[in-house]
Amino acid sequence: MTPTIAWILLVAAGLFEVGWAFGLKHTDGLTRLWPTLWTAVALVASMALLAFSLRALPLGTAYAVWVGIGAVGTAALGIAFFGEAATPGRLVSIALIVCGIVGLKLATPS
Repeated sequence: MTPTIAWILLVAAGLFEVGWAFGLKHTDGLTRLWPTLWTAVALVASMALLAFSLRALPLGTAYAVWVGIGAVGTAALGIAFFGEAATPGRLVSIALIVCGIVGLKLATPS
């Protein structure tokens, strides 16, 4: 697997992480069938794509980027859909996570 493909899979894994985190909010403690099933599918897809990306990427980099994408995406959805605060401190902190993700990508040998 090429590093480019691994990075694409890793980004997809991060997006599925956002999906399962967002879905988890809608499961009502895993008591609602369809949101729970979507959440489970997204969780399995996220883990599988992360595992495949690890064939070509360093573990520490891949895991940090995966978590970062999940954190940024979930925070953004919380602001957009659940009325969570978009204070300057939160937005700067989210931006710092994005900077960390970009930094890890740039610092990882191809």
